[in-house]
Amino acid sequence: MRITLFYNKSVHENAAYYYQLAKEAREKVHGAEKAIKETEKEISQANSKKSDTKSVRLKRTKEWYEKFHFSHTSGGLLMIGGRNAQQNDMVVSKYMEDNDLFFHADIQGGAVVVLKGGKDSDESELLEAAQFAASFSKAWQNGNASVDVYAVTKEKLTKNVSGGFVPSGAFAILGERKWFRSTPLSLRIGKDENMKVIPQCSKIHIPQEISLIPALSGKDKGAIAKSLAKRFTVHPDDLLELLPNGKTKTVIPL
Repeated sequence: MRITLFYNKSVHENAAYYYQLAKEAREKVHGAEKAIKETEKEISQANSKKSDTKSVRLKRTKEWYEKFHFSHTSGGLLMIGGRNAQQNDMVVSKYMEDNDLFFHADIQGGAVVVLKGGKDSDESELLEAAQFAASFSKAWQNGNASVDVYAVTKEKLTKNVSGGFVPSGAFAILGERKWFRSTPLSLRIGKDENMKVIPQCSKIHIPQEISLIPALSGKDKGAIAKSLAKRFTVHPDDLLELLPNGKTKTVIPL
């Protein structure tokens, strides 16, 4: 190593000069090391946050009924329910046929549920449709454990009543109804090829299934969706489409 000495400086002055240079070099190295560590920390935090929030959403072709609340009975019959007043009208006017049954909880506010081929279903499938309608009613938001549900055929539905007004999403009922008294509010959710929601009383079993019940002390819909999304490794938005409105508790079956 070659060192240049200044002839116009004393030995001590030359030594002080090189000491200062060494000090400045050490400070630069220390600053660079600190900057590198801070950058590595920021990258690690960003990757961690990205890992926590990233969920894989595989694109697939959806069935026509997936724009509604939907499920299938143990016998394979399709149940569709409106997500709002406009869809309540739609499931009846566009998709309900003479062989179908109309279900609704005996409470203001809730999904109109149409059981396709319901006239040919057995009693256990009727109970499943009733529980599905109960769970997607205002009773869930109220934290009710149960609610009465009724079913009628298409010809008993009308929008025309003398001296009255039937609002969007609602129907007047003509004649007798079939009642399902004190129907429990409860669903099961799980994942096979896709996420599925079924009534608690269904005979179907889904892998990794969890039971859902309404509870005012439970988590709101968004929080439950995020929690379940981590368990099932899906996007929270996919679960928001399946869950009832209101607060919910989860129960893992024994």
